Amino acid sequence: MAGYLLYIDWNFDPVFFEIAGVDIRYYGLMWALAILIGGWFFSNFCRRESLKPEVADSIFIYGTIATIVGARVGHCLFYEPGYFLTHPLAIITGIRNGGMASHGAAIGLLIGLWLFSRKNRLPYLWSLDRIMIPVGIGGAIVRLGNLFNSEIVGCETAVPWGFRFMRLYRDVPADMVPVQHPTQIYEALCYLATFGILCWLYYGRDYGRRRPGVMFGVGLVGIFLTRFFIEFIKEEQEAFEQGMLLDMGQLLSLPFIAVAVWMIWRSTRRRPAVQSAAAPQPRVKPKKNKSRRW
Repeated sequence: MAGYLLYIDWNFDPVFFEIAGVDIRYYGLMWALAILIGGWFFSNFCRRESLKPEVADSIFIYGTIATIVGARVGHCLFYEPGYFLTHPLAIITGIRNGGMASHGAAIGLLIGLWLFSRKNRLPYLWSLDRIMIPVGIGGAIVRLGNLFNSEIVGCETAVPWGFRFMRLYRDVPADMVPVQHPTQIYEALCYLATFGILCWLYYGRDYGRRRPGVMFGVGLVGIFLTRFFIEFIKEEQEAFEQGMLLDMGQLLSLPFIAVAVWMIWRSTRRRPAVQSAAAPQPRVKPKKNKSRRW
């Protein structure tokens, strides 16, 4: 370690406290905090756009369940399909051992938002645009949970802000522990920047509401393009990724990036909405004509 002038020894205990032999971890608390913040933002959207409070209540239900289920199932199918397809119950019973995938969470959330939009008779694109604001801040919070767990770490580096993740090398002498990129912090900072841009588009210039789809596209770019590039300095999460030109996280990010570019192009080409601050009108099913024709 003589070549390193500065580094940070990271030996954070991931367990917040214990109840009846059950560990309550910071990672789980970060997920809970991200979900609560998402609920708060949707309540704010509903107030600003004159929608009923019940709309915000339903997004909390649909969004939370869909995101958690998607994140768990996504990890099991994307990163360890061989094991979980032969041990399907472990998808549920093994959740305490970790394993949540952001790409799976995104897919689950897209499905949950579609159900939410149908229930409340709102445009799907309206939901997609607004969900990106809490997703930006929520993604940053969850990445801090990964940091508390000392997981998803970067490759070895000589940068002065590098971390020595001591808990990953318990059987290695302290002076032999490598200094690695704190990629969790890199991603968290990029997600915070994305969150700031989205808030500016929605609350500042009102551009996001006048251009349906642009916030969804910008949010996807900020999250998945960030993920794509930072993966180059991450350690492989699974053994099968060794030797791959692009790892699984990068391959899964490409479709989201493509959709993001298309959504931004589509939203900027279309004529902006006339009444930017008006609430979206719920779709009303036409009444059936009960009169008989003879």
